[in-house]
Amino acid sequence: MEDESGNEGDGHTMSDSPLARWRIEFSKSFQNHLDRSAPHLVRRWIVTLIAAVIYIYRVYYAYGFFVVSYGLATYILNLLIGFLSPKVDPELEALDPASASASSESSKDSDEFKPFVRRLPEFKFWYAATKAFVVAFVMTFFSFLDVPVFWPILLCYWLFLYFLTMKRQIVHMIKYRYLPFDFRKKRYGGNDRPSSSNSLQGGQTTAQT
Repeated sequence: MEDESGNEGDGHTMSDSPLARWRIEFSKSFQNHLDRSAPHLVRRWIVTLIAAVIYIYRVYYAYGFFVVSYGLATYILNLLIGFLSPKVDPELEALDPASASASSESSKDSDEFKPFVRRLPEFKFWYAATKAFVVAFVMTFFSFLDVPVFWPILLCYWLFLYFLTMKRQIVHMIKYRYLPFDFRKKRYGGNDRPSSSNSLQGGQTTAQT
């Protein structure tokens, strides 16, 4: 009994330590700022553009860290594909007859405009891209990550990967007749801001953890 009470006391002390309290308060404050920035799309991407310019200047000034830049560019490309892709792949939906019949019936029953639902929402795309530039910038201060390499080869390989990936994405869009952008006039309602709701859900998850 004494050991159990002692263990409980140690756990309670660890959870109430100043470092743990500071981490909880910092995570709540950080998530609160993310939630408040969700509606400001242009301002958020301006911050990302500034971070990208700072990183490019840092790499140009140091004339190195090309492998880090290649990894960053490949990661951004992967995020872009997720941003341009639908949440439910039409190819997989076509292979499932039950989901295909349900989607056809729902489209016949409802004539309302349905916005494009992305696999990677805009807010998560922005947050992941901005964080990637910040992490890559910090990595440029560690000399052991500056692997010597002939950078034109990496650039040519990434351009080849980019054009091949985008070509496949465009063919997929043409084949299944969808556009990743909504050019029609939007009617704002309760569920018309997915980025804000996603950030709020992330805040609840962070608070629970």
